[in-house]
Amino acid sequence: MVRCLCWLVLFALTPAPAPARVVRIEVLARSPVLGGKAFAAGPYERIVARAYFVLDPGRAENQRLVDLGLAPKNAQGLVEFSADLYLLQPADPARSNGTLLVEIPNRGGKAMLARFCYARGSLDPQGAEEFGDGWLLDQGYTLAWIGWQWDVPAGDPRLLRAHVPVIRGVEGVVRAEFLPEQRSPHMPLADRNHIAYPALERPAVLTVRDSVTGRRTRIPESQWKFTADRTAIEMSVGFEPGRLYELVYTAADPKLSSAGLAAVRDLVAWLKHPPEQGAFPKPSPRVTRAIGFGISQSGRFLRSFLYEGMNGDEDGRIVFDGVWADVAGAGRVFLNHRFAQPSRDGWAWWNTLYPTDLFPFSDTPQPSPSGGGEDGLLSRLRPEHIPRLVLTNGSWEYWNRCAALVHTDVRGRMDVPLHPNTRLYVLSGSQHGPGRLPAQDALLQYPSNPNDTRPFFRAILAALHAWVKDGVAPPPSQYPAITEGQLVERERIRWPKMLRAPLPRHPKQAFDLNFGGEFPLRGVITVEPPRIVRKFPVLLPQVDEDAIDLGGIRLPAVAVPLGTFTGWNLRHPQTGAPEQIGGTAGSFFAFDASEILRRYRNREEYLRRVDAAAGELVRQRFLLEADRGHVLRHAGELWDTVMKR
Repeated sequence: MVRCLCWLVLFALTPAPAPARVVRIEVLARSPVLGGKAFAAGPYERIVARAYFVLDPGRAENQRLVDLGLAPKNAQGLVEFSADLYLLQPADPARSNGTLLVEIPNRGGKAMLARFCYARGSLDPQGAEEFGDGWLLDQGYTLAWIGWQWDVPAGDPRLLRAHVPVIRGVEGVVRAEFLPEQRSPHMPLADRNHIAYPALERPAVLTVRDSVTGRRTRIPESQWKFTADRTAIEMSVGFEPGRLYELVYTAADPKLSSAGLAAVRDLVAWLKHPPEQGAFPKPSPRVTRAIGFGISQSGRFLRSFLYEGMNGDEDGRIVFDGVWADVAGAGRVFLNHRFAQPSRDGWAWWNTLYPTDLFPFSDTPQPSPSGGGEDGLLSRLRPEHIPRLVLTNGSWEYWNRCAALVHTDVRGRMDVPLHPNTRLYVLSGSQHGPGRLPAQDALLQYPSNPNDTRPFFRAILAALHAWVKDGVAPPPSQYPAITEGQLVERERIRWPKMLRAPLPRHPKQAFDLNFGGEFPLRGVITVEPPRIVRKFPVLLPQVDEDAIDLGGIRLPAVAVPLGTFTGWNLRHPQTGAPEQIGGTAGSFFAFDASEILRRYRNREEYLRRVDAAAGELVRQRFLLEADRGHVLRHAGELWDTVMKR
């Protein structure tokens, strides 16, 4: 971003005290949204800024931050760092609804407007299509995005990141995994296009295997070499598609990755409780409560944020009054560790053996499988810091993110109760994100799942906001249960033989992993690849006669189906490993036209039944009355697409 001096304003607070604080905000750009368009809450303004922090390693609230004590310090003994901030706020604070809605950026991006406003995705929303119908702005939310991840891909200044210090003189083991989609001579050490830790000139081991737990075959060093910057390796014969390549090497000077947790904690606390001496350009946000929202990787960040006890600020106040972790499954994020790689996620077939799917999985404490007492997702939070918590998952997360472990015991034998402050909603027949219409991805075998889940998200946000603001309880949790026969082992799924697609043989497996003796308490990995101690059970939703998952919430297009909606798809044979789950899309297997007309005499009858299903969801508060029209339009488009095959 080019900094124009006419926009650059520095606002300095009074000298920072010993506790962790935002010490100043640097405003880089400020402009009216859509030329000053009046939403229901009045005009909005866009603010692009950077927040500067200090952290005191001696504070009890910071003791969970890995390697904070080793980071460089200023003259006052404090650790300095900064993070990007992006705000959309009512130009007139008096018209705010009083709630700060914070999206934790997924790999530096912004998805909240696309999810809640039917908008086109954008890294810097400024056009009308990038605000959609403006629903969030009509509601009067103050919208914020806070950079927390240090290894966000370089090159695009619109991506939000945390700018954290380097810990000089520390070395450690790092593991890179690579899954080619086609034969390639180049393997990056970073996950996808993220920032890598360069390898030192020390021995490194490259292996290949054909399953997550399969035997590793070592590739001789004579067959590969590091690139000049030592952030990738090259192999002249090429890396084969569909095989798992793994390089274990030594790196130096880790980033203070754990500061990303403090960035979110302290900036949200500062926005809720700004100092009297204005350190922010007027008008400043007027908010009294905050909701944290995260999708996938950023949902796992929020689960980590809670697990590390970060939802209380240094003055003892709650940070997020409400937290919503979407499609995060049972995972957390690879962040609060030395040589962390926050982008590593953990799919059924890739990035699986990273510290992202580790005990504990449920918010209810359970005995540790390795001994040492009980632990749960909320166990490190003081009671007054436990937020209203919403967890949403779909069919994809059961096959790819071990979602059953969120609400079952670690032996897979019984349902476990949720915390009273938690609601769990599972969407049957959904993929990892909203669908539109069936489409064929060249990397996958089957058409993608067209289930558009966005209307559901608007209803759940409205319910969560009412819960946080007014104490109005949201709808009861709805998810598949063992006791109801809705959650079973893969071998017990009643998969219809008439379907041309076989049931995947390899759902995501979570493991109890040993990363070395320093890992449990210090977050320091000394064993790579980790040793597998035991496997956790894999439970999946049972299906009905249409092969649609039981036990969850069925949106109208799934409740009145034109085909089978799944949460999985398989890799295309050209990408290798065609028996493995691939991508974030589910599948859609349309019924024959004759079967559709047997169920619904015509398009009009189909839409009447869709509307009736929508009305029932409105009654249950899983759909807003205002979104029934959107649901019907989507269903009509789906009918037209399927019947024109």
